[in-house]
Amino acid sequence: MTDITVDLVRALVSEQFPEWGDLPVQSVARQGWDNRTFRLGDRLAVRLPSAEGYVAGIEKEDRCLPTLAKHLQIPVPAPVATGRPAAGYPFPWSVRHWLPGDTVEAATAVDRTQLARDLGTFLTALRKVPTRQGPASGRHSYFRGCHPSVYSDQVEHALDKLKDVVDVAACQAIWASALTSAWPFPSTWFHGDVAVGNLLTTNKRLSAVIDFGTCGIGDPACDLVMAWTYFVGDERKIFRETVGLPDDAWRRARGWALWKALATTAGLSSPDPEGFQGRVLVHVLEDPLID
Repeated sequence: MTDITVDLVRALVSEQFPEWGDLPVQSVARQGWDNRTFRLGDRLAVRLPSAEGYVAGIEKEDRCLPTLAKHLQIPVPAPVATGRPAAGYPFPWSVRHWLPGDTVEAATAVDRTQLARDLGTFLTALRKVPTRQGPASGRHSYFRGCHPSVYSDQVEHALDKLKDVVDVAACQAIWASALTSAWPFPSTWFHGDVAVGNLLTTNKRLSAVIDFGTCGIGDPACDLVMAWTYFVGDERKIFRETVGLPDDAWRRARGWALWKALATTAGLSSPDPEGFQGRVLVHVLEDPLID
């Protein structure tokens, strides 16, 4: 990982965008794994990939977000400028409009039922954005938007490691159900990482969606995992009704949630020191969300 500091960001901005050189730079409180984000004055943000593997995501966002921003009512972080490697930092980086609000993860008060409706409405609108300039799902999206079978080997490996910890037969049944269908319609836009850290709220409602580094066009089922990672009870039902996708999409979505929970719990994915994905696994096993 590259050491990304306030001083580094200040040096990059001052050298390449002197018109913003006098603006204060401040690290945001909650940082992501793939990128580091800093406030630049009151109206801008600087986003820098933390390692070479995440550079493509920044470049893709700078290319795709202007198109998405034109078609979505809920704000997304449209880019203002793109920086080049300099000052010992080896990757391109981006300047975007700052979007106010707290992440769902950090917010002290969220109307969860309204959030279910708002997020469902956003995802429905996202699917309707013209796809002509969208990148087809693949390695750049960590295979979100592809068929979940792309991770079958990893699921099998995780189940072997966790065979004394999880209900292997139940997991295998959920995974098999997820693989029985495929997206039968033209590819649509998907976000690829719909999670509590990438949804901003103000006044208890969804106010912006950020971090489109894994976005693309393909099967939108991967965007439904909040049904198991966040929503509970009637919230799940409202989310499903608002999204308006058929049962088979939800079976694939459940498979996506299962894969991530198993891979993380088995130590095959990003670290999870608080055991969040273990709790998600319980939800995945207990609530199919479909009849």
